[in-house]
Amino acid sequence: MRVGVDTGGTFTDVVDETGTLVKVLSTRADPAEAVRAGVARVGRADVLAHGTTVATNTLLQRSGAVVALLTNEGFEDLIEIARQDRPSLYDQWADRPEPLVPRSLRLTMPGRIAADGTELVALDVGRLPRIPDGVEMVAVCFLHADRWPEHEVAAARELARRGVDVVTSHSVSPEHREYERLVTTVVNAYVKPSCRAYIGSLADLAPTVLVMTSAGGLVPLMQATERPASLLLSGPAAGVRAAAAVALANGWPDAVSFDMGGTSTDVCLISGGVPAPAPSRDIGGFPVRLPALDIHTIGAGGGSIAQMDAGGALRVGPRSAGAEPGPACYGRGGVEPTVTDADLVLGHLAQGSPLPGLGILDVEAARAALDGAGVSAEGVVAVVDAAMAQAVRKVTVERGVDPRGLALVAFGGAGPMHACALADLVGISTVIVPARAGVLCAVGLLGAPVQHDVVRSVVSGADPDLALAAAAAAARALVGGERSVELLTAVDCRYPGQSHELTVPNVADFHAEHERRNGYARGDAPVEVVAVRASARVASPIDTEDLPTAERTVVAGPALVSEDDSTTWVPEGWRGDPGENGALVLTRT
Repeated sequence: MRVGVDTGGTFTDVVDETGTLVKVLSTRADPAEAVRAGVARVGRADVLAHGTTVATNTLLQRSGAVVALLTNEGFEDLIEIARQDRPSLYDQWADRPEPLVPRSLRLTMPGRIAADGTELVALDVGRLPRIPDGVEMVAVCFLHADRWPEHEVAAARELARRGVDVVTSHSVSPEHREYERLVTTVVNAYVKPSCRAYIGSLADLAPTVLVMTSAGGLVPLMQATERPASLLLSGPAAGVRAAAAVALANGWPDAVSFDMGGTSTDVCLISGGVPAPAPSRDIGGFPVRLPALDIHTIGAGGGSIAQMDAGGALRVGPRSAGAEPGPACYGRGGVEPTVTDADLVLGHLAQGSPLPGLGILDVEAARAALDGAGVSAEGVVAVVDAAMAQAVRKVTVERGVDPRGLALVAFGGAGPMHACALADLVGISTVIVPARAGVLCAVGLLGAPVQHDVVRSVVSGADPDLALAAAAAAARALVGGERSVELLTAVDCRYPGQSHELTVPNVADFHAEHERRNGYARGDAPVEVVAVRASARVASPIDTEDLPTAERTVVAGPALVSEDDSTTWVPEGWRGDPGENGALVLTRT
């Protein structure tokens, strides 16, 4: 029995291969408690596929380990100097987030390897500094260790001999650019203890426990605990993969996934049935240079709190009521107005119908919360819809893609309620609501492949084909000896002298992609390969298209389609028709 479990800020969703679904309220203090409760309600689990928010929450809430940084002499402040870009170009008061390692815990030692691998200064492990008391993890990041890791290996060996828990940059993010590699290594060390404890607590829930990575593939427990920075988009990635499959089945290879949950909204561009990849992501102001899906997240969800700011403007989110106490209508002690309260008052959420684990929602409590804060339900919904429309434009218009030629795949507990209004704002004419939309991330976990991603920097002058073949062999070896391995490769290319690169399937595609993204190409210029990528996948034995679904009927707006896991609001001027795999396809009339 294969079971998918996705932990969100408000609900924890559980789906098994028979189609049984369970929603339980998430437990903020101990997320594993809700996971255990949900799995117990579906029964036996032989394989547990899990999407977790623990790494993300640990980083955003600044509740991680005490980390020391060990680096080359003179480079201890690189983590703070960062890049020359500013968080907000026109806001003189905007600051970067405080570094995860304070100045007092940035340690250095002599030793230096040049970019070409020449040892300029030998490393003397006898001069390794003493690790201050109270340090839980040490992140080791030396210059050019992505290509030449010998000094990191030696330093890590000595630290381990002293009984120190250590993370090295060449084992976490073996890619060029010192600042991004350093920050990724520190983030990995920062979230590792909490993720290790949490994931370890789930080991007895099933004989096989797999965890979703930001790249949209499942990895075994051990790999997840060693590189937890790869889990920062764990849950949303599963939903994007499932959304891409639903869109393709309904005749839309090009689409935008729209996942609105209790605390956040995640959107991702899907092209040719494939979610857009990203070589790195910015999480909480920190560049994390690990393979991921190009998911853009904003703090807008059903639990997002509405309030008037000091200037008299209505703001919604990013602060969320979560599951504890939750929106006022939950009747669990919440008194601040939220998007869910506004939806209920407007009739976009069925009044008098029970929600899983909550019973009948209290519309009077919702109305009182809105009135008490001096905000209107219409205003709250308009503000949150505008914020989500901007997120959709971020992954479409800003990437040179016209959203009018795409479908919007709406899921999450709140996504189908806002989908048509969002589509109107960005000019999309077709909305697809998948079967089990409210638990689609958990469904995506059922059908997700076991996947290992390998990235390697390419030394200047080296043969990129040989580097790519080595990366592909390493990725294949990581997934084991299965014969049915799907192998995907890509290269990071740029024109010589450029400070950025593009990821393309092969070098021959670079000029065309450069022109599409930047408006020009230099077809007669040489192309430099700076990194190679390989992804090895073994498909899930579960085809989520075979899961039983309820019958759909034609729906003419205005109408509500209430289901156990979500509610779809079909406004006037929209029509819903049955689609493939139990989807409801909404179009303008």
